[in-house]
Amino acid sequence: LKKDEISFKVAGNCEMCKMRIEKAALSLKGVKYANWSIPDNQIRLIYNPRRVELTEIHNSIANSGHDTSVKSAPTETYNELPICCLYVRENNQSPIKK
Repeated sequence: LKKDEISFKVAGNCEMCKMRIEKAALSLKGVKYANWSIPDNQIRLIYNPRRVELTEIHNSIANSGHDTSVKSAPTETYNELPICCLYVRENNQSPIKK
């Protein structure tokens, strides 16, 4: 069984963000493991690229309200996050440097 491991930036602030981000990633079939780190805003994933594409994972996380290194969350979704979860958004939507 093929498994890839990857890390990328996901914007967020707190434990509530962590639960939401990990749940969004794990909701996809093929994602085996997701761990988002609050201090460095990095998510570590183990997934099966035959079952799920990386773009789908970025989309799922972004649709939960959190900008990723390649996909911005819809503004309406971001605006509905609890106040403690409203992270500072990058003005330019170019990929966040690692």
